Amino acid sequence: MWPETDKTQQLLQGARDGDTSARDALLQRHRDSLRRMIEMRLDKRIQQRVDASDIVQEVLVDANRRLADYLENPKMPFHLWLRHMAKDRIIDAHRRHRVSGKRSVDREQNMNVGFNMDQSSVDLAAQLCDQNTTPGAAATMQELHIRFQAAIDQLDEQDREVVIMRHFEQLSNQDVAAALELTPAAASMRYLRAIRRLRSLLGPTAVDE
Repeated sequence: MWPETDKTQQLLQGARDGDTSARDALLQRHRDSLRRMIEMRLDKRIQQRVDASDIVQEVLVDANRRLADYLENPKMPFHLWLRHMAKDRIIDAHRRHRVSGKRSVDREQNMNVGFNMDQSSVDLAAQLCDQNTTPGAAATMQELHIRFQAAIDQLDEQDREVVIMRHFEQLSNQDVAAALELTPAAASMRYLRAIRRLRSLLGPTAVDE
């Protein structure tokens, strides 16, 4: 989902050297990944009021303003730095825009409230239900969506987060560890635990690893 690292490092070096074209290219090559991450996390009801592209633009403007500070002291990979800013913007959007009903769209600022499932969630649900079946053979797409959403909602916040980051954002275990401030070993164990828990929650057809 996120651009490959080698080219990013070249552009970061160019930006350090004062190359404005490298700076612009660096930000633009992450635009699509930012959009996908934001659309995945932004509550669908919020998306009726806020265009994901507006949040992307806000993040990129902020990143451009703060890039010199980042280059001076890059404490995390560039894509995680952008992701962190995007996460803050999504939280702000959930705080500002509320819908009628008993629960607000931020749900106590839970970052996973806006998680929008797609075909990848159906694929993962099918794999966890039965490693030898396809989504179409296991159940209808709608049924798998419902089962997966119900199951992932029962995970605790960090377990849910690690599944979303690994499978839907396609972040490496090292990236997940850095983003969640865990050791790589702890992030790996949390991921395995979350997958086992998901498998058990998806129903009686689930099989253990």
